[in-house]
Amino acid sequence: MGKLIYAMNVSLDGFVDTVDHRLDWILMDDELHTLFNDQARTTDAELYGRRMYEVMAAYWPHGESDPDGTPATIEFARIWNPKPKVVFSRTLRSVEWNSRLVEGDAGEVLEGLRREYRGDLSVSGPTLAGEFARRDLIDEYRLVVHPVILGGGTPYLMDIDRRIQLELIDERSFGSGVRYLAYETRR
Repeated sequence: MGKLIYAMNVSLDGFVDTVDHRLDWILMDDELHTLFNDQARTTDAELYGRRMYEVMAAYWPHGESDPDGTPATIEFARIWNPKPKVVFSRTLRSVEWNSRLVEGDAGEVLEGLRREYRGDLSVSGPTLAGEFARRDLIDEYRLVVHPVILGGGTPYLMDIDRRIQLELIDERSFGSGVRYLAYETRR
């Protein structure tokens, strides 16, 4: 069985977006995007909450044809668009572009997805990841820490009420000042 991996861009003070849900603080360049490309190649499916799905759906289905796209972003679109996407939402009625909508208990849905996809699954979105973290279902946490303090916003992990022991398994620094940290859950 593959791992469940939670990966997000995060500010130094632990937020994944601003109070008004902006992402203009993220320092995305080709060097960093290459990391995302490499990671996207290794996953069998992408799991999203509603808001994260909507952020991704606003751009990536057309990212390959963006005249302002860079080689790294175009490559990401080519890797990522054909990947199966599973969207957890109680409010959406439909999803598009190689996606399917699921409802119900997140743990039970994940159990079925792990039977369906034998490789790694990537979860994006702090609300959904919080559901999995509270049940100790996340195998690896990947933080892309940007050199900015936001002072508020949506936290990387929401409503965690217990300690989760982790072990550092990878780290990298980027020219932009961004730092990548990967932690494995100790069980």
